[in-house]
Amino acid sequence: MVMLSSLKFGFTQQDGVDRIMTSWRSPGDPGLGNITYRIERRGFPQMMMYKGVTLWWRTGSWTGQRWSGVPEMTNKFIFNISFVSNPDEVSITYGVLDASVITRMVLNETGTLQRFSWNRRDKKWIGFWSAPEDKCDIYNHCGFNGYCDPTSTDKFECSCLPGYEPRTPRDWFLRDASDGCMRVKPASICNGKEGFAKLKQVKIPNTSAVNVDMNITLKECEQRCLKNCSCVAYASAYHESEDGAKGCLTWHGNMLDTRTYLSSGQDFYLRVDKAELAQWNGNGSSGKRRLFVILIGLAVVVMLLMISLFCFVRKRRQSNRHRKAPSSFAPSSFDLEDSFILEELEDKSRGRELPLFELSTIAEATNNFSFQNKLGAGGFGPVYKGVLQNGMEIAVKRLSKNSGQGMEEFKNEVKLISKLQHRNLVRILGCCVEFEEKMLVYEYLPNKSLDYFVFHEEYRAALDWPKRMRIIRGIARGVLYLHQDSRLRIIHRDLKASNVLLDNEMIPKIADFGLARIFGGNQTEGCTNRVVGTYGYMSPEYAMDGQFSIKSDVYSFGVLILEIVTGKKNSALYEESLNLVKHIWDLWEKGEASGIIDKLMGEDSYDESEVMKCLHIGLLCVQENASDRPDMSSVVFMLGHNAIDLPSPKHPAFTAGRRRNVKSGGISDNWPTGETGSTVNDVTISDVQGR
Repeated sequence: MVMLSSLKFGFTQQDGVDRIMTSWRSPGDPGLGNITYRIERRGFPQMMMYKGVTLWWRTGSWTGQRWSGVPEMTNKFIFNISFVSNPDEVSITYGVLDASVITRMVLNETGTLQRFSWNRRDKKWIGFWSAPEDKCDIYNHCGFNGYCDPTSTDKFECSCLPGYEPRTPRDWFLRDASDGCMRVKPASICNGKEGFAKLKQVKIPNTSAVNVDMNITLKECEQRCLKNCSCVAYASAYHESEDGAKGCLTWHGNMLDTRTYLSSGQDFYLRVDKAELAQWNGNGSSGKRRLFVILIGLAVVVMLLMISLFCFVRKRRQSNRHRKAPSSFAPSSFDLEDSFILEELEDKSRGRELPLFELSTIAEATNNFSFQNKLGAGGFGPVYKGVLQNGMEIAVKRLSKNSGQGMEEFKNEVKLISKLQHRNLVRILGCCVEFEEKMLVYEYLPNKSLDYFVFHEEYRAALDWPKRMRIIRGIARGVLYLHQDSRLRIIHRDLKASNVLLDNEMIPKIADFGLARIFGGNQTEGCTNRVVGTYGYMSPEYAMDGQFSIKSDVYSFGVLILEIVTGKKNSALYEESLNLVKHIWDLWEKGEASGIIDKLMGEDSYDESEVMKCLHIGLLCVQENASDRPDMSSVVFMLGHNAIDLPSPKHPAFTAGRRRNVKSGGISDNWPTGETGSTVNDVTISDVQGR
């Protein structure tokens, strides 16, 4: 909506009409929109902008010449402003001092109020003012009893009013002040020893619920507030009127939407106790001097504490070099446990240590973990995209309090992936263990996860056969590195499409090592009474008996191959078949397996014999008995060589009944290269423990 100069809006008792501004629905639709701008008549009048029913911005109260929250507004520049406030009328009229000046005010659909003037020379409208102008203009940006200072030298523009402290310090640390502030010492107010701290150049809090008396002076206003224990602040009603300051406004309860200005604004008097008042008397400070002194003191204390901790940790590390590190992460950012866990994360042979990020750094990078930055969520918790100050993009995995996974999985993933480096493994950049927060920081991969492409028809078409083959080979090389080529033998235990990420060149990177296990020496298998992972990708011996080995990952990889070739989920039902594996097996036995190849690849983009070879390898990997499956070195060999004869696959798992506790051992003679068999022996049952 557009309002030209000399038009009045507000309420008049005579005609009972409340004249307001309403935005268009959109730039091309002049229907009534969601944004309204009106005079709020409750308490002491002020202008307010609403988004629907949500208060979005307010002008502040009338000072006698202008709105307290519009510093640019003056009576002696362009406008001749007439403000009327009495029982019969509350209105404002914007006239112009120079009749040659043409202005208009526009309320747009995004929630912005703008002033334009007509430029006769260029024959166009020139904008010269708009609101809201910054974060501090957004209504109640700093919560109850907080105030906003856009010029603050701190990274956060919000602070608590004098005598108040954050209601939830953790949220304030994360730059979220929405919960506001509360009294530091409620009992010390109204004991006859308190006074008023003077805040200069502020937009006074919302005046919708203030008590108004236009017939007393500012000094009388102070005495009235002092005698009323519920009065928390006062200010002059018209501090810029032609007759001088007059009238009294008093606040009783929470104060909302206070901010400061470099110039303009008005004086605001806040009730504080004796100790707080001592910080203000004689200097007129707005509290920043006190805050500065406190911060300097804290900095000195923290520095001394860190020096002491460093010396203690260094001494303890020297005397306990061969002791086992503690078994869990500490919740505090200054707990000694963190130092020993980070020590355990070091790659001693190369002197490399996993960086520890500060919570404030991650919060700033992810825009306070905003919904717009959320990439998705898993068993661990939500994942956010972030941008560090140096411009580097990151992905942040944040452990949820309600997560099905917990501290052991978090610790396990940090310690494992920090020791691994391979083109087909996701790269971890660091972690954060601070307050109750536990987070992992990874390289950001723009193409999301493999399941996003493979299982969605509109995106699957982008995966032609050459890309799918590169993805299959890349995953195979990554798993081979875990099983054989890294200095640790690692069983992933949760290999699936959603745990394979794709970079901007569609190179696959295996992620999520929270459930992984380390095998030492010549160990080839383990057992657990806590079966974790994703059904459909679990090998039968693991899902039903808790036995896992490198062949468990081979089974999961086989399922992945079948899903990538067909574009179908293993967990879905297919006609009379139990799942995708059974469906492919049935077609394979009939000689009709080529019929399940994903048609979205386009028949011209692939060699059917190569695709059928991948189906063949996938079926070899999902055979019921672990000893019948190839190891990953054999899989990589088969994927890289076309002129080899592959053995016929045996019956896959989870298709009919399952033979339990089938013991086998030795070396299978079916593979092009040697492989160590997996024997199913009685072993000690253990829980998941990071090593």
